[in-house]
Amino acid sequence: MSYDVGAVRAQFPALRSGTAHFDGPGGTQTPASVIAAIAEAMSRPLSIRGAALPGEANAEEIVLGFRRAMADLLGADPGGIVYGRSATQLTYDFSRTLAGSWSPGDEVVVSRLDHDANIRPWVRAAERAGAVVRWADFDPATGELPPEAVGAQLTERTRLVAVTGASNLIGTRPDIPAIAGLAHRAGALLYVDGVHLTAHHTVDVERLGADFFVCSPYKFFGPHHGVLAARPELLDALRPDKLAPSTDAVPERFELGTLPYEVMAGTRAAVDFLASLGAGSGADAGRRERLRSAYTAIDAHETALRVYIEKAVRGLDGVTVRSRAAERTPTLLLTFEGRDAADAYRALARTGVHAPAGSFYALEASRHLGLGDSGGLRVGLSAYNDTDDVERLLTGLSDFLR
Repeated sequence: MSYDVGAVRAQFPALRSGTAHFDGPGGTQTPASVIAAIAEAMSRPLSIRGAALPGEANAEEIVLGFRRAMADLLGADPGGIVYGRSATQLTYDFSRTLAGSWSPGDEVVVSRLDHDANIRPWVRAAERAGAVVRWADFDPATGELPPEAVGAQLTERTRLVAVTGASNLIGTRPDIPAIAGLAHRAGALLYVDGVHLTAHHTVDVERLGADFFVCSPYKFFGPHHGVLAARPELLDALRPDKLAPSTDAVPERFELGTLPYEVMAGTRAAVDFLASLGAGSGADAGRRERLRSAYTAIDAHETALRVYIEKAVRGLDGVTVRSRAAERTPTLLLTFEGRDAADAYRALARTGVHAPAGSFYALEASRHLGLGDSGGLRVGLSAYNDTDDVERLLTGLSDFLR
């Protein structure tokens, strides 16, 4: 079976506006099934979770369905799925909790490839605990973050390594299993920012070796919030700040206040939508199997478009492609000789093409590339992009460079 991008696009009401969206790394558009799931959850009785009344049962079913769906997506235990307002909020919360066991002189390793959401929480937590922050640098010429660059920063005092599963700026996918092996041999925990990775590739947190893995459903067609996955026994060993009467059960002890059931229902629907995109997984296949098939189809589609764009851009004078790693997502960062990337963004916007410019909170990465805080023009492909979108992008870039 071939990937039917037309059928995929038909499920996104927002695409009827005519905009060609290359802003997926900042948040994808939403399919009708997710919108319907949110509306249905809010149309039925809802109350605090329980079993005696319909509203209680509906809430309970939504929460458990959300955890099962995200567990299938990430290859995790449903009992280790934590809801959060955002990946940033989750990382700040866990950095404060984990830092409670750190002592002066302990060490934390962060990477310059990362979004600031997986840097600043650890830097601030280390400052409060008197711990030392050590930096792993990527190669600006290749965009690669080799495991040995992280390994060189590890010592017997390392307590945690924080690294991205894929750069939201240039798409680089570090070898996380190799980094996990080095971190664990040093006795450290590994915290992986999988926000950008999960939008494009199958995730298996156990295979990756991630002790903590965060992602954001709004990057893969769901509502705006964050999710953390970890082993339930690891979560059970942590004592976060919480209200005295609130439950101490895992994972609920990390989820402050009443949960937004409608959002969780939308996320479950987003996972089911992803699973429906597989080319060749039968109806009797489990959701995890269908998700694997879907990601294989999505990757092939997105990669073909990325290669086409890269080949065309190489023929344009004065354009530099900063995304160069061997393993990367369909995400291109472009800069222009003597021209401001923000001007390219505005020129494209006038033609109905949305490819934003900036450093996208990856400040350390942008600075390490020599781009300061300005970054470049980011072209991020998603499962609903098609060749017409790409041709409009390339025409717009050509006109801008003239």
